[in-house]
Amino acid sequence: MIAELLTGHAHWLWLTLAGLLLAAEMLGAGGYLLWSGVSALITGLLVWLLPFSWPWQGALFAVLTIATAVLWWYWLRQRTRAAPPSTLNQRGQQLIGRHATLSEPLRDGIGHIRIGDGSWRVQCDQDLPAGSAVEVVAVEGITLRIRPL
Repeated sequence: MIAELLTGHAHWLWLTLAGLLLAAEMLGAGGYLLWSGVSALITGLLVWLLPFSWPWQGALFAVLTIATAVLWWYWLRQRTRAAPPSTLNQRGQQLIGRHATLSEPLRDGIGHIRIGDGSWRVQCDQDLPAGSAVEVVAVEGITLRIRPL
């Protein structure tokens, strides 16, 4: 009875499997079940439109699972390469290009500057008086390289 039901309506098995895999993915699988669920959904729709035997259905599901995972990996790799490097948690790198005013003079090209709520050690090729407008051009360790504007 069940075997006849599954043989006659195999697409329901694949669509149910797709629903279960996608629901499990929503519970936090981290992307592992997404492509199997999508492959089961596609297999179910294809079996509904063009019925074929169980071995071919299994092979189609396996090929689709591998193909969707590889395509996703390839797309993600290309997207990661195109993304600019992140400066998250790199406070010094975030300051490059920022303009500020010296609150104390630079002596021997070294001093301190306040940017936001922090005090930074700065270095310049020349001595500058207090009140000079400067731009941050680079970061070397904990020292900001600046240039006068």
